[in-house]
Amino acid sequence: MSGRVALEGLEFHAYHGLYPHERESGNWFEVDIAVDTDFTEAAEHDDLMGTINYETLFRIVKEEMAKPSKLLETVAGKIADDVLKALPAAKVVELKISKLNPPIGGKCRRATVSLIRKR
Repeated sequence: MSGRVALEGLEFHAYHGLYPHERESGNWFEVDIAVDTDFTEAAEHDDLMGTINYETLFRIVKEEMAKPSKLLETVAGKIADDVLKALPAAKVVELKISKLNPPIGGKCRRATVSLIRKR
């Protein structure tokens, strides 16, 4: 049984950005992540071992968000790579990272980078 485990609306204060003031004062970011997997065993046996543990998924995102990067593309790629390395049952990782109120010289609610990475 194919399925998806997702965490939506994760919020982090982090230090990603091209400009020095972004890496000094930080900004708020929102992350949505979904992982496609086969959770037949988990569903049949009511056992976490047969699916994606969303606590582990959160830890992976949190650890990478804590490492300052210039580009959200870099952060997204590292998170996707880490998920595929740490969670062998993960078949596809879909990820969206948004920087809230980005410094672009005008009003903007969020700047978003998204990716889909397959095993």
